[in-house]
Amino acid sequence: MKPLLPVADALQRLLDAAQPVSTVERIGLAAAADRVLAFDLKAQITQPPFNASAMDGYALRAADATAIGSELTVIGTASAGHAFEGKVGTREAVRIFTGAPVPESADSVLIQEDAEVLEDNRIRTAFNVTQGRHIRPRGQDFMRDETVLDAGTRLSFADLTVAAAMNHAELAVYRKPLVAILATGDELVPPGGEPQVAQIIASNTFGVAALARRAGADILDLGIVQDDDRLIRAAIGKAIAAKADVLVTLGGASVGDHDLVQAALKAEGMALDFWRIAMRPGKPLMVGNIGPMQVLGLPGNPVASLVCSLLFLEPLIHKLGHQAPRAREITVRTATALKANDVRQDYLRARFVGEEDGKPIAEAFTKQDSSMMKIMAKSDCLIIRPPHAPELPAGAECKAIRLRD
Repeated sequence: MKPLLPVADALQRLLDAAQPVSTVERIGLAAAADRVLAFDLKAQITQPPFNASAMDGYALRAADATAIGSELTVIGTASAGHAFEGKVGTREAVRIFTGAPVPESADSVLIQEDAEVLEDNRIRTAFNVTQGRHIRPRGQDFMRDETVLDAGTRLSFADLTVAAAMNHAELAVYRKPLVAILATGDELVPPGGEPQVAQIIASNTFGVAALARRAGADILDLGIVQDDDRLIRAAIGKAIAAKADVLVTLGGASVGDHDLVQAALKAEGMALDFWRIAMRPGKPLMVGNIGPMQVLGLPGNPVASLVCSLLFLEPLIHKLGHQAPRAREITVRTATALKANDVRQDYLRARFVGEEDGKPIAEAFTKQDSSMMKIMAKSDCLIIRPPHAPELPAGAECKAIRLRD
């Protein structure tokens, strides 16, 4: 039997075979959150388009207010959307509000708190005026034709705000990778159903789909298929017909009498790259391809399925979707001693119980059975125990995979 494949080698082989999606689509700005920008985005206007007041006050010439107590005549008003059309002359000022264009010849704004209002439309300065103060110069934010957002940016709320300000109503983004998810097993019943003797509630699809969506994918749920070669092959055919970028199978990928998925995939043309990884949980991970569609066979065990999704499916979606890998690895201190490890890389579910020297203190749960979903839900991280790692005393530093933002 071939030796188990190390986790790092398995991930590298998976990503090396992945080709980022090439299809670009134009969508409205309101629908573009978390989409990945296909091209550099240039400003279509200059912002601000004019010298703008940053405060409510009085626009004037600094040369006319060289000392506290200078008096000026107010000759008009400028507000947002309504410019003062005239020119500020010697010892004159214009009442101005935030966002309004600064009138011609004015080079400073005296905020209203620093102005004493006199009779006959006059004001007296109560603060030293500095040339250029409280004025946002034209183009301070960006200039027309300036590249503001780079291709490959996953669009955040701030990115969408600046894209709108740049006068873009639509954006060119990459198509989301399509991930088809197929759960198999006679023992599985959908949530809300009534399991019979020897049956359980199917849960894996929901966690895997949520993780995939968060990573930037669209989901094609192929449902639960019984342990029947014909039905499994038909479901695989649906993924092929839908031109899914990734087919994720849940369970049945081993080679037991009731594990039919791997054989069905091969019958549908899958080229198997590798199978069985030196990790715990998640040993029976399977990777291959049917033409351009990547195939990722996850263990049926719920926790193993989620751990493998985190370590392999999320990075795969990021590469397919033109995104940088998400940095999840952190350094923690272990709250308790950890025993020496064997040939497989362990991922121990743990929770944060404090902090020391800026590093979280992680306490591994006593029970690590990979069927225990409750513990996974309560975990903040997965402590990494490399193959053949020696015993680790309490308080020692080690690497971990962060689960929560």
